[in-house]
Amino acid sequence: MNTALSTSKRPSSKGGFSLAELMVVIVIIGLLATLVVPKVVDALRRAFGGTAKSNIMAITAALDDYAINNAGSYPDSLEALVTPDENGYTYLKQKRVPLDPWGTEYQYAPPTASERDPRVFTLGKDGSIGGEGEDKDMDNWTILGGTGR
Repeated sequence: MNTALSTSKRPSSKGGFSLAELMVVIVIIGLLATLVVPKVVDALRRAFGGTAKSNIMAITAALDDYAINNAGSYPDSLEALVTPDENGYTYLKQKRVPLDPWGTEYQYAPPTASERDPRVFTLGKDGSIGGEGEDKDMDNWTILGGTGR
């Protein structure tokens, strides 16, 4: 009886990637990052601007609502919009006035003799007058396309 023991040789291979393969993957990831990261940063910048515009317009609407309910008189500060009146009504449905996207308080200027409308504004990311991009000032007058009428 002829019994042949079959011995199968397994190829001796080590699992994993070679250094060249790893370098190619790292280069591809780096190229993708240089293409994607600026677009993500730009989208975040636009989102901050949209949030600021939305908040400014909500505060402006609340100020107008306040004036309607108070014989045309606007409040001295934005805090009046979140302070409940004698019926428990607040003009902004929040416990405090929202902060701008950069963490500072929105500024408020009540109407004057020359400007009939109140002004609600933010000084942008830098917190100082003027600027470009994220540092640009934003107010309800420019959002609505006019001045204090």
